[in-house]
Amino acid sequence: MDCGIPFCHDGCPLGNLIPEWNDLVYRDDWVEASEWLHATNNFPDFTGRLCPAPCEASCVLGINAEPVTIKQIEYEIVERAWAEGWLEPKRPMQRTGRRVAVVGSGPAGLAAAQQLARAGHSIVVFERAPRPGGLLRYGIPEFKLEKRVIDRRLGQLVAEGIELRCGVTVGSHGVDTPPSVLAGQELVDVATLRASFDAILLATGATVPRDLPIPGRGLAGIHQAMAYLTGANQVAEGSLDRPPIDAAGKRVVIIGGGDTGADCLGTAHRQGARSVHQLEILPEPPLTRSDQDPWPTWPRILWTYPAHEEGGERLFSVSTAAFAGGATGPVRALQAEEVHMVTDAAGHSSLEPFGRSTFELPCDLVLLALGFTGPERAGVVTGLGLQLSDRGTVATDSRWHTSLDGVFACGDMVKGQSLVVWAIAEGRAAAAAVDCHLMGESYLPVPVVPGQLPLR
Repeated sequence: MDCGIPFCHDGCPLGNLIPEWNDLVYRDDWVEASEWLHATNNFPDFTGRLCPAPCEASCVLGINAEPVTIKQIEYEIVERAWAEGWLEPKRPMQRTGRRVAVVGSGPAGLAAAQQLARAGHSIVVFERAPRPGGLLRYGIPEFKLEKRVIDRRLGQLVAEGIELRCGVTVGSHGVDTPPSVLAGQELVDVATLRASFDAILLATGATVPRDLPIPGRGLAGIHQAMAYLTGANQVAEGSLDRPPIDAAGKRVVIIGGGDTGADCLGTAHRQGARSVHQLEILPEPPLTRSDQDPWPTWPRILWTYPAHEEGGERLFSVSTAAFAGGATGPVRALQAEEVHMVTDAAGHSSLEPFGRSTFELPCDLVLLALGFTGPERAGVVTGLGLQLSDRGTVATDSRWHTSLDGVFACGDMVKGQSLVVWAIAEGRAAAAAVDCHLMGESYLPVPVVPGQLPLR
């Protein structure tokens, strides 16, 4: 490979050693390739399926050709490693006697838990859902991430001594008791948690969905995308017989053109939807990079997911104005208008409607896939009295410390809604910070995360 400078290192938040394990695969040394792959990434079986591959966007070949298929090579390495039995549990040679609580079992929490356990600490992961995995399990459909892939990694973590406690909400008794506790979950008070552990690492994600407060929002048949996907995943895993929100035979409209919208699209197809429209407020991107979108930046191009190839219609430059239905009945139509991008003299862009471009789209089910605004306040955030950033996320210093001594945070609840590869990177970096806090120094490998100081 004549990469010169391998920009893929910079494109990957984990700093994956991509040219190195690519070369090892070329030399047919798959065992060593797996070692190099896992040196920087706890869960390449997750990223090999879910990551949008910013490394490929930064590949040197991308200057004038198609980049190396890095994501597929990553997938092949880790699947061969599992098949050949190379991924044995790694237990520490000695224990530190320190206990760490990790709250949240998504990719950030699990990556941090594994790193800290390998450093010799005793780790307990608290998860309010019935099973661990966070959005990996309940937000991403089975056709995109088979849950057996999560379960085999969880088996590795348990074999390394990590305790997983599910059905547990961390919060405080009284007015701040989270609604989930009212459904019969166990509540662990934050004061008890602080007294029982030497450090706490929060990784609960950014789970507050962005809403669409327009006329008709209260009509039946309008749901947040994550509520829809969670129910479908519970059916797929066998914990529910029927989905609480079913697209079978319905005219479905998905508002939002990102990953979550595509997941809803594929799920609606599998449930037998009569028709599916996916609306995006932004203009349709080009198929290839423009002159204003040069390599090696992330390309602003049209992304087509397998779900789009299965059917449905995508509408761009569409803004939803209102939902229509009976006085007490379900939603029956969506009123929308076409918009276009306008740039003023100062260079500021905004979306404005075309004249007389309104239209109505019949629908029986509307799914809001508009992203997330930040972490939930009720529960651990207000229970601990944590300070928030200007963006509404949990505020941390340059070493992942929150406003409370011994309490750390990482992942989407700090960064905001982001990619699985960023979650793993932040979990690894925060784990090293916790280890350094407990032991005075840390020898855990640390990804280079912007805004965070080196530990050594």
